[in-house]
Amino acid sequence: MSLPLERHGQCLCGAVQLDCRLDSLAVSACHCRTCRRWSGGPLLAVDCAQPPVIGGGDALAVHASSDWAERGFCRHCGTHLFYRLKAEPYYAIPVGLLEGSDWLLDSEIFIEEKPAWYCFANQTRQLTGAEAIAEHGEQD
Repeated sequence: MSLPLERHGQCLCGAVQLDCRLDSLAVSACHCRTCRRWSGGPLLAVDCAQPPVIGGGDALAVHASSDWAERGFCRHCGTHLFYRLKAEPYYAIPVGLLEGSDWLLDSEIFIEEKPAWYCFANQTRQLTGAEAIAEHGEQD
């Protein structure tokens, strides 16, 4: 496997297309309240090595979810497209949008906010919200 990996994805209706370059197949689960509210469960996402190429024109909508972050979605079908930091080129892309089945769930963040009603079977690196913020910047 050569890195970075190129992966294509799209929203449910196909109006928004994404082309991502990834440094790894690692998937992270975010258990913060904002991600759970946004996605209906933990956000399972991959980190882009650089900003993704996003096509879709007026179908792409962006919501400022905090002073430091934005969340993109398709205004036609509502598909969640990305979480990004405003101050740096950091994008987390929901893994379900992207082609491929060779992903590896390897970390969980905001572990102290994870509800007791679900858990993952495999062992993962687990970070609190404070640890994740120290490592990656603000999350909301």
